[in-house]
Amino acid sequence: MSHESYELKAEARERVGKGSARELRRNGLIPAVIYGDKQPPISITLNTNDVTKRIHAGGFMTTIVTIDIGGKKIKVLPKDYHLDPVRDFTMHVDFLRVSGNTQVTVEIPVHFINEDKSPGIKVGGVVNIVRHEVEVHCPADAIPEAFTVDLTGAKIGDSIHISQITLPKGVVPVITDRDFTIATIIAPAGGLSGEEGEEEA
Repeated sequence: MSHESYELKAEARERVGKGSARELRRNGLIPAVIYGDKQPPISITLNTNDVTKRIHAGGFMTTIVTIDIGGKKIKVLPKDYHLDPVRDFTMHVDFLRVSGNTQVTVEIPVHFINEDKSPGIKVGGVVNIVRHEVEVHCPADAIPEAFTVDLTGAKIGDSIHISQITLPKGVVPVITDRDFTIATIIAPAGGLSGEEGEEEA
């Protein structure tokens, strides 16, 4: 499962537009919108510090959030956010309403383990990461925190494909027409001393 769900306090926002948004930011608030689930969008404001803290904690885009608008609680998933390019503070957030049967499209990070058990890395090879994240369709209430790639036994020339990752039930890659590559083990630029194993099929 992804990071533990949390709650954010919000207020309904009557005025919209650039002038209103600037005024909110001066007061330490972020304009945001909740949409989806065949319901009209709701404009809200959130505390800037609360949201920025959550963004920097990691897993922001893959964690269900409960938005409390004056006692009315709505479950959502962050779909997009904009940062000020100069001052790096949050400018705006879009949230998607979710329910038990909502399917979402998210990017899941890929983690690599057991590099010390890879013959290819032991002789100087390196992991060439082709995809740091994999985009998948999955239930909103069952978003994986990460995919783990075990490098045990990986040799120079080996490729790790999506088929080698055990995906949780209901999780399907967006790319379905090929067994795409996640990473490869490649020889270092200076070459290797000694011989490495042949590439596996």
